[in-house]
Amino acid sequence: MPDADDAPWYRRLGPGFITGAADDDPSGIATYAQAGAQSGTSMLWTLLLTLPLMIAIQLVSARLGRVSGSGVVANIRRHHSPWLAYAFVALVTLANVINVGADIAAMGDSIRLLLGGSTALYACGFAVVSLVLQVWMPYRRYARYLQWVALSLLAYVATAFVVKVDWAQALHDTVVPKMRWSKDYVMTLIAVFGTTISPYLFVWQAAGEVEETRLADGEQPLKKAPWQAEAQLARIRLDTTVGMAVSALIAFCIMLTGAYALHTHGVTQIETCAQAAEALKPVAGRFAQMLFALGVVGTGLLAVPVLAGSAAYAAAEAFRWRRSLEDRPARAPKFYLFLALVMLMGTGMVFLPVEPFKLLYWAAVLNGLAATPVMVMLQLMSRRKTVMGPFRSSPALHGTAWVATICMCASTLLFLALAVLGD
Repeated sequence: MPDADDAPWYRRLGPGFITGAADDDPSGIATYAQAGAQSGTSMLWTLLLTLPLMIAIQLVSARLGRVSGSGVVANIRRHHSPWLAYAFVALVTLANVINVGADIAAMGDSIRLLLGGSTALYACGFAVVSLVLQVWMPYRRYARYLQWVALSLLAYVATAFVVKVDWAQALHDTVVPKMRWSKDYVMTLIAVFGTTISPYLFVWQAAGEVEETRLADGEQPLKKAPWQAEAQLARIRLDTTVGMAVSALIAFCIMLTGAYALHTHGVTQIETCAQAAEALKPVAGRFAQMLFALGVVGTGLLAVPVLAGSAAYAAAEAFRWRRSLEDRPARAPKFYLFLALVMLMGTGMVFLPVEPFKLLYWAAVLNGLAATPVMVMLQLMSRRKTVMGPFRSSPALHGTAWVATICMCASTLLFLALAVLGD
């Protein structure tokens, strides 16, 4: 294996890149498309604002995994309370089950739009394929597969260039915030923030760093091998920054497509990915519709395993089960059983008489409830010497991550207040 400093930059991408790409899952696509359809380009600034916050909180998570050799939930159990770990697992699992259901339903709906047939049948097929890959493909091969699937995100870059865009206006609205004080605008604003920062992303990236450390020859947690810190922390910075930048770029392209292909043509309400793809056809052509729909399938194939896998890692860390996607099911039976259960329950959501948008609404609430206390605990652990040794977060990283934590807390409280007040 080449030295981390000598490898080309793209060979140094790993858990951070996969995490960033998985952030643009079908439910996120629906959120960004709705933001563009509803508000035009006036919400593009939110993606520039959230980018440094995403980078900071994911850097904290990745560093925790690489330095301590344990994931987020394992560290919460060890350094805070087992009951806090159990509560987090319950919330993140429920939110992930809902997200898995919404995502595979969106994938099935997108294929139905292109080929006809049954949404439920396609959704079940995607669920089976995803579960088989997670169970039978070793982590190293699986991680490479996820990196290649991430290329499907380029479909949204292509879609943005198929649509006629006023780039001067778009760039202006990206750097100059344009607020509208209406309930719909604020709710969409909160949804965008909650989509970009989700607790399953913390769990997955930290677990990925633990897996990479365990599988790489000669590598150990940095507390035990501080001489490896310079190369590994530099790799984590590159990996995480690129991953989150890709996530923000794709979100930008989706929102831009919604603004110029939908909003400017009077389409202001989008509740599913299939609706967004279908609305594109009369204004941007069949090619744009096909690109958008196929992008949903590609991002779903990337995000669903991350959602199910992060729930399984969280539960295994909380209950101290053997856990690794590199192991065969016989060696980590509880881990894989939990993963399969999440996939099964998520698939079952497809058959409920509930609109996908409603599912995503409650997933957003649960993600917000789970994310805020975990982000607080992450900040406390990132500066604790017993956890991080000499590799505690710098004041700049710590401060930026606290800003992300405060913003998440404020958005969750505002979301709940608006939900309670109703119309």
